[in-house]
Amino acid sequence: MNGPVRMITDAQQNYSFSRRAMVLGGGQAALGLILAARMTWLSVYENDKYKLMAESNRVNLTLIPPRRGWIVDRHGVPIANNRTDFRVDIIPDRLEDKDRVLGALRGLLSLTAEDMERITKDLKGAAGFRPIQVAENLDWERYAAVSVRLPELPGVAPTRGFARNYPAGAAVGHLIGYVGTATQEQFKESKDPLLLTPGFKLGKDGVEKTMEDRLRGKPGAKRVEVTARGKLVRELATRPDEPGQTLRLTIDAGLQEFTARRLGNESGSVTVFDVTNGDILALVSMPSYDPNAFSDGISTTEWKMLSEDDHLPLMNKTFQGLYPPGSTFKPATALAILGAGVDPERVVYCNGGYQLGNRRFGCLGRHGPMTMHTAIARSCNTYFYTIGREIGIDPIAAAARKLGFGEEFDLPVPSQRYGTVPDTAWKRRRYKQDWTQADTLNASIGQGYVLVSPFQLALAAARIASSRALLPSLVIGDPRPPLRLDFPEEHLAIVRAGMDEVVNGRGTAGASRLPLDNIRMAGKTGTAQVRRIMDSNRGQGGEWKYRDHGLFICFAPVDNPRYAASVVIEHGMGGSRAAAPVAKDVLTWLFDRQKALDSLARFEAEWGGDIRTRMAAKEAAYRAANGLPPLAPSAAPTPEPAPSATPAAEPAR
Repeated sequence: MNGPVRMITDAQQNYSFSRRAMVLGGGQAALGLILAARMTWLSVYENDKYKLMAESNRVNLTLIPPRRGWIVDRHGVPIANNRTDFRVDIIPDRLEDKDRVLGALRGLLSLTAEDMERITKDLKGAAGFRPIQVAENLDWERYAAVSVRLPELPGVAPTRGFARNYPAGAAVGHLIGYVGTATQEQFKESKDPLLLTPGFKLGKDGVEKTMEDRLRGKPGAKRVEVTARGKLVRELATRPDEPGQTLRLTIDAGLQEFTARRLGNESGSVTVFDVTNGDILALVSMPSYDPNAFSDGISTTEWKMLSEDDHLPLMNKTFQGLYPPGSTFKPATALAILGAGVDPERVVYCNGGYQLGNRRFGCLGRHGPMTMHTAIARSCNTYFYTIGREIGIDPIAAAARKLGFGEEFDLPVPSQRYGTVPDTAWKRRRYKQDWTQADTLNASIGQGYVLVSPFQLALAAARIASSRALLPSLVIGDPRPPLRLDFPEEHLAIVRAGMDEVVNGRGTAGASRLPLDNIRMAGKTGTAQVRRIMDSNRGQGGEWKYRDHGLFICFAPVDNPRYAASVVIEHGMGGSRAAAPVAKDVLTWLFDRQKALDSLARFEAEWGGDIRTRMAAKEAAYRAANGLPPLAPSAAPTPEPAPSATPAAEPAR
């Protein structure tokens, strides 16, 4: 009985084992096929992907900041270029004995406690191969002092790069702006690793900011081999950067610098147009800041000095300053009067003011009988009060807008303020009140609610001079169609004749005639009251900030206009006193540069030197008054070679 049972059991066991072996073998074969297929997929079809991942673990890229494109004037003269920048970085992976090396660098480079704190913080979060900035914009002596001690300073990497340079300094501060390092917000928004690269800077203000895409260029890259832990093995290859495009402006660099210097110690603005095409030849706002200081990293002391200055050197007065235009608005009122059908020969008698109800609106004098021509020449308020009240505010506002007041223009500037050209609808919308006759009297002479920018004043003068609705241009190549100004030519001729009389006849700016043979300048003076008048001086004396503003608009030559300009001198107490003399010298420069420069030399001798000299003296006085040590002299920057004056040529790098 026992024998057969064992035989059946063995047979069953053998059968069961064979079946399990077959299942297991089949499973192993299937798994082998799957693994083989996966290996085939990885090694064949995804070879490029994993090869790239392996390569990225072995090779790292270090970006090289691109050189910014030059900004040149209409003649190819550099306004912003690049200079050689000596800098010192640390390669964390190569750094040995960190405390000793950092101590040596502190002595060699005169690093501050704040510098040392920043470097230590950056080193803690740095990748092994990524350079950490120690110092930039070094003079040759300090750069060389580090270079000759490299065997004693493992991990230290002196580098020659490029930094932004502005040859005219503060004369172009508000126009060109400056560059600086990217903020955390900018990096979070773009996620561009270039923004974290040591030495890279982008536009922060002015043309540098608005034209960033054209000026930036493309970064280069340096390939380095590293270990799995990030240890640097060797440098493999370097791809050079691609410089940004050259930007050619309509600005005349010589005129820009002369105009900034001619403003001297005044707080104000000058704008100059070429009336043949709308090109902007000068955009000056003074006092200003030196963009070289901002681009290199402005000190806390210098920033505090600028921000506390009551002349507002950080404000671009050309586009952001708003002023009552005063009598410089009268040409717009005159065109509205002519457009309403009023005879320009009509006589209005000026007895020193205009009575409206129980309120008297004063004039600048007792002018007697006035026509439009003499009213413009002698700036008679009574004439414009009388006829302005008759025609009402709406025609005056319409004429002002045709001249460019109250408008924002398509220009590469960070911001513009378009001011106020009031009318009946505006006041109802703004204040929920009806327009009054007193409002009309004030607006007709450029006071009351009327606010304009210095740039708009210059454009209005250019449009009157050219009889065209000129569209302003700041970049060469931007098309601007020549549109006819929507005023009859005979009306514009009457206004131009009155402005000619202002300077060359019995007008308010006779002392500012051009010192040139056969070239006359036409203009219009203006005095704008500061809203808050504190004492009996009535804006013509006393504390500086309560004095009236002085304004002047002009064009020349009278018989064939080529240039137009506006000058605004904050708290200058009058257009004929403060603004017209500046305009005279600026336009003289355009026709006889040497004569204008001779005049400037006499002024600067009285003022204490040119812009750089006066700014340095002012900072030295500020530091002394606040118990701060004097600044050490800085090395002169070394710019790249000058670009060609040929419009289409790229600058040499």
